[in-house]
Amino acid sequence: MTSSFEIHTYPARLTDAERDRALEVLREGAALGKLSHDTFVRRMELALAARQPDELAALTADLRTEGRFSRAVFGTVGAVSGFTVRLRRAWQAEKLPKLLLPVPTNPHPLRIGRDPANGLRLSHETVSRVHAELSRQGGMWVLRDLGSTNGTSVNGRRVIGAAVVQDGDQISFGKMGFRLSGS
Repeated sequence: MTSSFEIHTYPARLTDAERDRALEVLREGAALGKLSHDTFVRRMELALAARQPDELAALTADLRTEGRFSRAVFGTVGAVSGFTVRLRRAWQAEKLPKLLLPVPTNPHPLRIGRDPANGLRLSHETVSRVHAELSRQGGMWVLRDLGSTNGTSVNGRRVIGAAVVQDGDQISFGKMGFRLSGS
């Protein structure tokens, strides 16, 4: 016969589902930038070694999880925001003046800038004297920035060196914007 002093009662072991929920909260916290990489790795190790639910709760206490409704609202707001950005770009593209692409058979690149010797002279203070050039290479149009002060961009992205362009692209030289057109 055993006495009550000999019976050991251990706390209930963590279930895999509890551990998985805590690990998911940690992953979301790291993905959202709430945890540094080192903190994330350390907390993952502690979560895998945890024996009681309160240990897991301590690891995730500062990481509030969003409910399904909150995620749906934030996802919808993000989608609408992205749509408005695309809509604004499309609206502006129609209002931009056209820049006709040169004749493809012309072997010389089209120089663009403030200097009167350029093929396309743009008299604007944000355009460099020799700003950029547009040429035909291997059946594609290539726009090359020539070290301009205020930059050249294609569809809102700054050109570093050169970029392939096509009919319909929005390009800008400094603050002057155009829409490329083949006709």
